[in-house]
Amino acid sequence: MHVTMIGTGYVGLVSGACFSEFGHDVTCVDKDSAKIEALRAGEIPIFEPGLDKLVESNVAAGRLSFATDLRQPVADADAVFIAVGTPSRRGDGHADLTYVFDAAREVAAALDGYTVIVTKSTVPVGTGAEVFRVVSEARPDAEFDVASNPEFLREGAAISDFMRPDRVVVGAESDRARDVMRELYRSLFLNETPVMFTALQTAELIKYAANAFLATKITFINEIANLCELVDANVQDVARGIGLDGRIGAKFLHAGPGYGGSCFPKDTLALLRTAEDLNLPMEIVKATVAVNTQRKKDMAQKVVAACGGSLEGKTVAVLGLTFKPNTDDMRDSPSLDIIPALLAAGAKIRAFDPEGMDEARKLLNGIEYCADAYDTLPGADALAIVTEWNAFRALDMPRVKDLMKAPVLVDMRNIYDPGTMGELGFTYISIGRPAVRS
Repeated sequence: MHVTMIGTGYVGLVSGACFSEFGHDVTCVDKDSAKIEALRAGEIPIFEPGLDKLVESNVAAGRLSFATDLRQPVADADAVFIAVGTPSRRGDGHADLTYVFDAAREVAAALDGYTVIVTKSTVPVGTGAEVFRVVSEARPDAEFDVASNPEFLREGAAISDFMRPDRVVVGAESDRARDVMRELYRSLFLNETPVMFTALQTAELIKYAANAFLATKITFINEIANLCELVDANVQDVARGIGLDGRIGAKFLHAGPGYGGSCFPKDTLALLRTAEDLNLPMEIVKATVAVNTQRKKDMAQKVVAACGGSLEGKTVAVLGLTFKPNTDDMRDSPSLDIIPALLAAGAKIRAFDPEGMDEARKLLNGIEYCADAYDTLPGADALAIVTEWNAFRALDMPRVKDLMKAPVLVDMRNIYDPGTMGELGFTYISIGRPAVRS
């Protein structure tokens, strides 16, 4: 089949490359000519493990191409995916759908023959119906359907998530549209992947409900971690104890500095705003957003407390800047709250991240960016691990201690063993576990 992907951001580029791997002819379209030229030259604008090789192999096979003009790709397409950004709208938290509707109008003008227009972007309930209206008004003669096909891609594992998903959700109102979507995902049908067909608005809501639930689960275990610290319990044991219950499950029960990234923060806000517009209180989601926002701010105080209550004139080494490992994404990363708070408390910051340094430089000023993990440590009064990159899981801790001015480690991801750190002579502060004082 012929597929056109509007937008070469994270979702669009990964989805386009994966559809081409399924054997479809895919054109990824973006107005950013520099990005398209870079992609044609084999340069990938985001860090996602395996994506460079996937793009390279499918371009070489002639199944994947890139363009700035959508007219011919849309005219040739069986399905056109809208995969543009839907950021939180400045001032009110609603999803900004400007790019979605602009894309819909441009797609409408280029339609030639029956086409399924698919919203891949995360959009509020009712957006698909509005896309249908926009296209119908622009092209009353066009033969098309609108479908919703939300993405469930985890940054750092996106290719695996697309190729071997837990499920595929498709919202469509006609048999003809459902048939097109079945053919697009035929490879997954052969693998017996659950493919769920729903009404358009149901598919839109499934995406928001999934992200809000996972965000709530993270926030819940973070609040339990706070309680564990006050009663000398171990949150990792608590999480395992409840996670073994099949009704709860172990995933997303990892205490830490709070959720970030491109999805959970904006999607929980957008869900709240949708409910508010309908005069429906959603107190659980509202509390999740508020608690997570405060959580990230509170993490800096752990470092202050570990350093005796003051950071004035002290140096803090920070390992990890991105919101999670295996990505260069800095959007709503806890580090964006933690580091400014540490600076405001008088600290000097020396930081390192394996992939996020370029993005971090655009967002975090007044800190020293270092060559590697050990380069952050000479003379440091404390070390804070903010992101659990694998490179930070097996540091030479005696070397770390020798380089630091004071052996204080604040582990916001619980990647080290408290007993071992105590034996090495560290003051070790983690999340939801008893502190160890040297």
